[in-house]
Amino acid sequence: MGYSVGQVAGFAGVTVRTLHHYDEIGLLAPGGRSHAGHRRYSDADLDRLQQILFYRELGFPLDEVAALLDDPDADPRASLRRRHELLTARIERLQEMAAAVEHAMEAHTMGIDLTPEERFEVFGDKDPEEHAQEAERRWGGTETYAESRRRTARYTKDDWKRMRAEASSWDERYGALMGTGERPDGERAMDLAEEHRQHITKWFYTCTYEIHRGLGEMYVADERFTAYYDATRPGMAEHLRAAITANADRNPGEA
Repeated sequence: MGYSVGQVAGFAGVTVRTLHHYDEIGLLAPGGRSHAGHRRYSDADLDRLQQILFYRELGFPLDEVAALLDDPDADPRASLRRRHELLTARIERLQEMAAAVEHAMEAHTMGIDLTPEERFEVFGDKDPEEHAQEAERRWGGTETYAESRRRTARYTKDDWKRMRAEASSWDERYGALMGTGERPDGERAMDLAEEHRQHITKWFYTCTYEIHRGLGEMYVADERFTAYYDATRPGMAEHLRAAITANADRNPGEA
């Protein structure tokens, strides 16, 4: 007896009205009728419907779908290959779109969806997008990076302003400390290094002493980070690296 129009609509995830329309234009005429004259669809009809929906998903107009399916010279294997090629192209396009969305999400995460005025208000002349891309390149596959993204995604402009104010205060105090001649392994220098570590933990991710050591090494190995700290006071990046190391050394039992 085949399947009723309601059953087929449920199988395929389309409306009964759509199936009626396909019948009316000759795209999918049911293979039979019930004694009462109701449409009955065969397994072959379901196969054709599957192909119709495939081409519709790819954006083919109904008249082109009909031409493809009713071509008497069509080779079933060639048709499958063509469908596979179309699907592969669609997947690649969707992956490109997903990458674009992820980039937009990253921009939002780092607060760079702010207006130009707000961006300058929060970050000054520093480009947060550059740091976001660098962070993803270095640590994109790590749980630490994922934690940072989860937390910063909730930050408002005021949150970013508070974070930047704390960082600016720390920069000024560390620069002033260097001006007194404090050694990197001095108590005050180590205390400020510890405050630096806790600032990262508070705003971004759990910064262990070992992670902090690695950051200190990066500050002197990467000229962009060196320039950032040395802009406050020449030699600050190297001084901070040494203070971070000394602070980690005085806490040997903690990760």
